[in-house]
Amino acid sequence: MSTAALNLTVRVHPMVLFQIVDAYERRNADSERVIGTLLGNTTDKGVVEVTNCFCVPHKEHDDQVEAELSYAIDLYELNKKVNPNENIVGWWATGNEVTNHSSVIHEYYARECSNPIHLTVDTSLQNLRMGLKAYVCIQLGVPQGHTGCMFTPINVGVTSYEPETVGLKLCQQTIGVTNPNRPKTVSPMLDLVQIAEASKDLKELLDNILTYVDNVLDGSAQPDNAVGRSLLDLINSVPHMTNDQFTQMFNSNVKDLLMVITLSQLMKTQLHLNEKLTMLNSTN
Repeated sequence: MSTAALNLTVRVHPMVLFQIVDAYERRNADSERVIGTLLGNTTDKGVVEVTNCFCVPHKEHDDQVEAELSYAIDLYELNKKVNPNENIVGWWATGNEVTNHSSVIHEYYARECSNPIHLTVDTSLQNLRMGLKAYVCIQLGVPQGHTGCMFTPINVGVTSYEPETVGLKLCQQTIGVTNPNRPKTVSPMLDLVQIAEASKDLKELLDNILTYVDNVLDGSAQPDNAVGRSLLDLINSVPHMTNDQFTQMFNSNVKDLLMVITLSQLMKTQLHLNEKLTMLNSTN
């Protein structure tokens, strides 16, 4: 393995973690851990982005591992038809440590992709948190002698697309719900409510920036060059326009939005009419 593999950074999307936890909850009663395949892409900057995964049924014995590899191949080929840009980047397992059987499983994925990563998710919640670790396997030994491998930790973190962020914020609303009469499910917010929440958060951020600037000006806080450059870039990125120009642009966007809503309602009406006409013709 090249030294470039040690510099890899893994970025895991929330959907992957949800799928791993779901697979762990649905495991067989005699299974201590669950394994599966990681799907995603590796960028030129040494970042492995894990966007999807699936579970691979297996059984672990003291001296061997039995995995349904044909099932894994079939599921990967089916996923390839739906998401052609997702490739095998490694494999995952539940637990907080690397086991003796991990090297055997890693050998299979080393044949499926270059420099596969191994992701462990601590579903047992040791230390009251779900630990997330990533490894690469380094070959050890001397030429024409005994060889082995060692799993070396690499950087790992969680990233998300904008729709995933919206879903996570909704899930966070159920945290701390102890009242049995209060449902633990939430419904997606209306568009106007989301705009109001975003405006509220933006106002709080602007208040924090103004407080920091005032503290720097009166000498109660030390200036930070990096923060100053970021604020300057932020100000320069805001388009300069008059109130009339902003009002005209806003009204134009509102008209476009109303047009899209009207067309979508018309399409729904046509679909309902078509469904009812189809049912009438079938009964006749």
